Amino acid sequence: MSGAKLSTKESSVLIIDFGGQYTHLISRRIRELGAFTIIVPYNRLNDIEINSFKSMILSGSHMSIENFSKESLEKAIDAIRSFNGTVLGICFGLQILSYYFGGKVNHDCGEYGETKVKILKNDPLFKGWNNEEKVWMSHGDCVSKPPQNSEVISVSENGYIAALKLDLNGKVIYGVQFHPEVVHTPKGVILFENFLELSSVERNWRPEIYVNSIIEGLRKEVSDDGKALVAVSGGIDSTVSAIIAKKIFGDRLITAFVDHGLLREGEKEEVIEMLNFLELKPLVIDAEERFLNRLEGISDCEERRRIIGEEFAKIFEEIIEKEGIRYFVQGTTYPDVVESGKTQGSAAVIKSHHNVGGLPDWFKEKVKIIEPLKFLYKDEVRKIGTILGVPETLIKRHPFPGPGLAVRVIGKFSREKLEVAKKSSKIVEDVLKKYGLYEKVWQAFATVGEDKWVGVKGDSRSYGYIVTIRIVESTDGMTANYVRMPYEILDEIVKKITGSIKSVTMVTYAITSKPPSTIEPC
Repeated sequence: MSGAKLSTKESSVLIIDFGGQYTHLISRRIRELGAFTIIVPYNRLNDIEINSFKSMILSGSHMSIENFSKESLEKAIDAIRSFNGTVLGICFGLQILSYYFGGKVNHDCGEYGETKVKILKNDPLFKGWNNEEKVWMSHGDCVSKPPQNSEVISVSENGYIAALKLDLNGKVIYGVQFHPEVVHTPKGVILFENFLELSSVERNWRPEIYVNSIIEGLRKEVSDDGKALVAVSGGIDSTVSAIIAKKIFGDRLITAFVDHGLLREGEKEEVIEMLNFLELKPLVIDAEERFLNRLEGISDCEERRRIIGEEFAKIFEEIIEKEGIRYFVQGTTYPDVVESGKTQGSAAVIKSHHNVGGLPDWFKEKVKIIEPLKFLYKDEVRKIGTILGVPETLIKRHPFPGPGLAVRVIGKFSREKLEVAKKSSKIVEDVLKKYGLYEKVWQAFATVGEDKWVGVKGDSRSYGYIVTIRIVESTDGMTANYVRMPYEILDEIVKKITGSIKSVTMVTYAITSKPPSTIEPC
């Protein structure tokens, strides 16, 4: 969990990651069905005992086969050959299986979005499926010739291979071109159910059970009497990490809360009160000027994230040197890792997280990084938090990015725009709470951009900011849909924002899902 070999003691399903952004959706769906998963990059298979798993799933990828290192892919195929369990390849996973076992893969035969497929054979993988079903396709390459000793069991409406079954020396290998992990494949969950049954996978995964193994494993890893520092933002991830760290380090743990001036309105006081309630007794560091001075005038979001990560690291370094800290605990979760492109060398970076991509290398050399939640998703962390006694108000609190409101200011960063984002977001949250909707959505906030709009305020012309409202529903933050908010509620939000913030003349509502957009603007 902090750089050691991955533990597979309680694992059932191994997911080999080829850099697909849907990889974690595969993992989520399998965990929802009660089986534990571990995601391992295709070029790190030497870190695990591959046959301690009962089944294997190969992910999609944003690249074609020839874009990968031939040597790395061949090592992955060798691992698949030596694997004793059942295998399922998804999208790129189907293509690599076909390519290396005697088939052919062509370019320029893409399918995107909702697509009909025909099931050609009554195979156990498609138990519960009709002869024709709708699935979600997202591929530019396709299998033009099936591999040796294989049977095509489904084709798409365009005549492309949609699924096949391969016999590899008596071992069953499946491949599907579509994405069963997304909700747009209505019977995708049924396909995963069938795959788990075919694999005889144990279905006893529960986050509350896993937390005990986390604590046990970390106690062995930090068996000395060294001090630890945990950075707490007030969010569920860092708070649960701090509680776990407290159980391991006891009085040797220092909890640090850094006020970087980018928090939501009233958040600092709420966080301190909550941490004291949990007996974490935070060391509060007022660093607002340090952060805002460095961010002023910076337009590039990735540069802002880098600056924030670096400034956090400098503050933590000061504590580390003063207190003689040996371990640094942070609340990294699985989505943080995939979006920062840290799952493997071929993953596409969506955005750097200050607790993953933003920490400079020099900082990582000073302490040992402990990430107790690195293999967990947000909803799983919340379940663990409930068990550990985290107040319900925090459990139900909306996710908030580590860089704070800095990622909700588009264009050049300024204190004025920061205040607009802060006040507007507070209005959005307050209105939703007024109507009992706050806890029914995943995230709700406001952003402010560089563009301006002519308005009329007080019978005179004004030229003000455009504020965009973002309200989404999600389970784990990996995908999200915008909420069809009633017009009267949006109308109230708009009136409050334009009526109380003089510099705002226009309010818009974001109605794009994730993907293709991310939840946060930058």
